[in-house]
Amino acid sequence: MLIALVLAAQVGATAQRFEFRQPHMGSVVTITFYADDEATANRAATAAMARIGALDRRLTDYDPRSELSRLSASSPTRSDASGRWLPISGDLWTVLDAARRIGEDSDGAFDITVGHLTRLWRRARRKHQLPDPLDLAAAEQSVGFEHLQFDEAHRQVRLRKPEMRLDLGGIAKGYAADQALMELKRSGVRQALVNAAGNLALGDPPPGSIGWRIVLAPDGDPTAFPESVTLKNCGVATSGDIWQFLELDGKRYSHILDPRTGVGLTTQASATVIAPSAMLADALATTACVLGPRTFEPVREAANDIANHVDRATGERTESRLSPAFRRWPNVHVRLQWLDNGEARQFNSSDFPAIEPADPVPSNQPVR
Repeated sequence: MLIALVLAAQVGATAQRFEFRQPHMGSVVTITFYADDEATANRAATAAMARIGALDRRLTDYDPRSELSRLSASSPTRSDASGRWLPISGDLWTVLDAARRIGEDSDGAFDITVGHLTRLWRRARRKHQLPDPLDLAAAEQSVGFEHLQFDEAHRQVRLRKPEMRLDLGGIAKGYAADQALMELKRSGVRQALVNAAGNLALGDPPPGSIGWRIVLAPDGDPTAFPESVTLKNCGVATSGDIWQFLELDGKRYSHILDPRTGVGLTTQASATVIAPSAMLADALATTACVLGPRTFEPVREAANDIANHVDRATGERTESRLSPAFRRWPNVHVRLQWLDNGEARQFNSSDFPAIEPADPVPSNQPVR
């Protein structure tokens, strides 16, 4: 499912609409907001983009000099399994701690310790060749979020598995969007939206509007009429394999890995998650794709209490049960689309915001 922004607001008498774009985190970050004048807009956008750039340099696993790469390099070796404590920044701590909690709640369906596996599958997509089974087996030995040890008193982390490598690709962009939005607010800009590769951090609504109108365009079907939701002060993220996948011998392998198997997902799916923050939405959208429609159906069990509704189909018989997963995450809403024997199916959690028809995204949006 592709997320796009449609502006459906009456611009106020003084506020002007500004839009800025810069390449960051392997994609393009777009910041849209309203400000009184161009000078204010330029200052706010410069600060927000600088914050994202700093996070990109800190949280990437592509650069061996990044803080994340240095932490991965501190993992124990095969000959020395003790590992060592490494003090880390507040940014990295926040992301790692959130990733750990989501990993616990999803029973390992979300796991940032898949760095070795990620590299193997990146190479596989470049060479159009499946990873060697022996290489996959060796890489799987370094996976396990439960082997990340945290010392909160001293804000330091220790990796306890030999050759463990971290990959924040399923959570860092959402965190960066949240932080950019916070930077805009510090500059006095509150009517804003940050889009980091489809991970949206939404602030106050545009002038004269009740919210930002977000278009949900169905994956892979350009003829399908898009739908929209109107949102404010939350995070939205979509995850799926519409653009990044490897197809060999008629089988499709997603760029999204199942940490429990070490293999790219073979069920074509996409998930859109609305959550209190873009970081949480980012991670849970990935998690929803991994767990799939039969094991991830969040519904509200009680006020501010999310449960995981599991629906397992065996032949013609369907069994359902409720599990306690995701109860720690309030106000999470999920839309999941997938292919079932070539047929498109869709699930919306019972509390997903009202969906409305939407016009196609205008192509003449001004860009600054």
